[in-house]
Amino acid sequence: MARVSRSPRESGGRASLSEAEITAFRVQVLGLYAKRGRVFPWRSTRDPWAILVSEVMLQQTQTERVLPKYLAWMAAYPTPRSLVEADLADVLSLWSGLGYNRRALALIKAASRIASLGRFPDEEDELLELPGVGPYTARALLAFAFDRPVVLIETNIRSVFLQRFFEGEESVSDARIAPFVEATLDRDDPRSWYYALMDYGVEIKRAFGNPNGRSAHYAKQSPFADSHRRIRGELLKELGSMGRADADELARALPFARERVDKALGELKAEGFVAESCGVYRLGN
Repeated sequence: MARVSRSPRESGGRASLSEAEITAFRVQVLGLYAKRGRVFPWRSTRDPWAILVSEVMLQQTQTERVLPKYLAWMAAYPTPRSLVEADLADVLSLWSGLGYNRRALALIKAASRIASLGRFPDEEDELLELPGVGPYTARALLAFAFDRPVVLIETNIRSVFLQRFFEGEESVSDARIAPFVEATLDRDDPRSWYYALMDYGVEIKRAFGNPNGRSAHYAKQSPFADSHRRIRGELLKELGSMGRADADELARALPFARERVDKALGELKAEGFVAESCGVYRLGN
């Protein structure tokens, strides 16, 4: 196995930073946040449901596209129970434009779980049991809804630490970044600190390009035009407008090979997006 080189700032899995370095770093990040911090509705609430919705919508989707969808979603489904009781066709229609429709289905399943519990989980192991909630989303909820000083890494936060503490290094893993995130964390106000880091990361990308190309976890997104997820999205859109259709009708309506349509239909049925009876498909299960 190849030896991983370490920065002089790393020692035994810990970040070797002085109090002066940490203070200077925080002053710089928080100074920019005070001047040009972004304002979003999910940043002005501590409602864990609203924060969960924002985190799921923001996965692989730009904030400009998320904002109007988020506002419409929270107006229509302000609580987990309201989403559980909603019609799937209406939910998918509102979600349309965000892509990755399985995220909407995961939100429905998560809402059902939360409603059955009668409360919103506030521990990491409980949050991880919610459908569609992985380690990052669980920790984002802990930080933003419950003010827990957890270690949180996403694309903009990663950019900050790559530029500041790993200049010129390639294939830097999050495992190496995490000790620096922990060492510099504002434990009294993790919520504001992480918002400030995210906004600082946005400024870094604008000024210097994206440092995430040096991350060990960096991967370019595949083109959408002829992608499998586009087929899935178009199928759901067609079923939403048709109401019911068989596979032949759907294949004729879409500019994709029949075998690709059949594959996507099979997946959507297995995931609960569509139901099938005697060869006729509809939205729902």
